[in-house]
Amino acid sequence: MIYLTALPGDSSLILMLFLFFIIPTIFIIISMPYILPKMKKDGPQVKDMYKREMPRVPTNGGLIILLIALFSLSILSLFYGKFITPINYIIVVIIILFALFGLLDDMINIGRPAKLVLLYYCSYPLLPYIVTTSINFPFIGSIELSAIYPQIIIITYVVVVANLVNMHSGFNGLAPGLSLIILLTLIIKAFIFGNILDGLCIVCLAGALFGYFWFENNPSRIFWGNIGALSIGAAIGAMIVTQGFIISGFIMLIPHTINFLLYVYWRLHTNRYPIKKFGTLTDDGTLKVPNPLTLKWVFPYYFKMTEKSATYCMFAVTAFFCIIGLIVPG
Repeated sequence: MIYLTALPGDSSLILMLFLFFIIPTIFIIISMPYILPKMKKDGPQVKDMYKREMPRVPTNGGLIILLIALFSLSILSLFYGKFITPINYIIVVIIILFALFGLLDDMINIGRPAKLVLLYYCSYPLLPYIVTTSINFPFIGSIELSAIYPQIIIITYVVVVANLVNMHSGFNGLAPGLSLIILLTLIIKAFIFGNILDGLCIVCLAGALFGYFWFENNPSRIFWGNIGALSIGAAIGAMIVTQGFIISGFIMLIPHTINFLLYVYWRLHTNRYPIKKFGTLTDDGTLKVPNPLTLKWVFPYYFKMTEKSATYCMFAVTAFFCIIGLIVPG
């Protein structure tokens, strides 16, 4: 990581972080009422499967998050450019590459093997900025991994996180809300233990996501699509590896990992649990899900609850692991 010799004071740094967060939030809130009608009229739409009327909702809201975050970063760089380290621009490049891949994935079915290979190389610009080859495990100490660390662990980490974020979705506001919780935790951890100046672009992105979340929160007026899931997932992965939060980042993502493992079990037992992408609604508006083999379905499978209640249960679970990840070193 690259450090500047002239760092802002504590109060100036807090003010700068506040501006990097709040300005994209304001831009999103102001612009969305003008953008939504245009997207409803001309943009791609999908059905909201957990509403009785199954209304059609515009998608690709992730593109708005990305554009507002980049616009805000460019405006703020006029005033704080000397504090934006070069690695911020590398992270921006990676986020854009993942977003473009998400757009391509929405247009054509690339297939999982090709997707994993192509996304692996989308993370390659990070390699020159990885200055360590060891991982510091809590209670164990530092373990040297040599070339395995940058070439396999770091690059693969970003790809895996992006896909985990993409998979842990399906309810109104679920994926953006979970990602916002994780991003805010990473920003706080970087402020306390890392170099927050290496993550100023992530602060901008989190601010844009915060403003956007209230438009996708139940009932959703827009979905973020593959563009949002892959780009924000890449941002989470890039923030983790550039700050060196490999272990604590893994802890924050334990719910996403459990969701993936449940999916793998499901795919291995499709004769017993046929693949079904969505649940249904009962007469009283609560969820009826086919099995507990995706994390968002676990609570509704055993307890009567609405889509909103199930979503907020997932928020609570991720927040719990984020608190642990914030405390745990490494």
